[in-house]
Amino acid sequence: MQSSEPAKPLPYNDPAHWDKMVATYEAQSQPFTTLFADAAVATLPLGPSSKVIDVATGTGAAALAAARMGADVTAIDFSAGMVARVRAHGLPNIEARQMDGQALDLPDAAFDAAVSVFGVMLFPDWRTGLREMARVTRRGGSAAIAVWKSADGAAVHLLLAQIIRRLYPDNVTPMPCAGLAELADPFRFAAEVIAAGFSDPAIAEITHDFKLNVGNPADVDKLFEFMPHWSGLDADKSAAVARAFRAEIERGRVGDSFAIPSTALIATALRP
Repeated sequence: MQSSEPAKPLPYNDPAHWDKMVATYEAQSQPFTTLFADAAVATLPLGPSSKVIDVATGTGAAALAAARMGADVTAIDFSAGMVARVRAHGLPNIEARQMDGQALDLPDAAFDAAVSVFGVMLFPDWRTGLREMARVTRRGGSAAIAVWKSADGAAVHLLLAQIIRRLYPDNVTPMPCAGLAELADPFRFAAEVIAAGFSDPAIAEITHDFKLNVGNPADVDKLFEFMPHWSGLDADKSAAVARAFRAEIERGRVGDSFAIPSTALIATALRP
């Protein structure tokens, strides 16, 4: 029998959740998200005198990329654990501060550039997050914002959703972040960037493989419980999906690595 219980949303908007995830996120996700962060930051005209804000910095992939270009970076995140990890890098041109990206405690027009890599899309009020990025960017400044092209996100989330949709299309539950779905469409993404206060958005697609370590099957199985799509399945369907997931891995693995192609949209825009 199919469960009638609604899927429980993941605690993406709970700072404590991210505090617990710092080490895991840095080890498993940052090598992957850095590929997109480097691409986003490379679109910005940064130099040694540039002041940059990185909104929802996480473990600091975009902040580190901007700092390497010589910019002075303010990296903000609502997770104290994430902020502490960025501070631990000890870079003199990165100031990490705990702050809500929907209500930046920063003056208007304080930055030459604003960047957010897979951050604002997770905010409960992502439109306000975009407006706040525009507010703190000076006129003539620029922004780079990265989101996933799929409403299912990327990496393991994406693959699991694809398998469930193939086997049980009525059981695919929406991700708990509305911004994922809204901004996954490039035309809507561009329109929302304009509505937030930026101009001339250009949307680029970039794809990289997420390299899932499948050397320990038990570690892979633990990932399921963090997926909102998974929580909408009963025991029989969960078992069938798990079998299909493992079969997909066995068909495509190279040694202990399994590649999951994931595509991002990167919007670059100006502050008029």
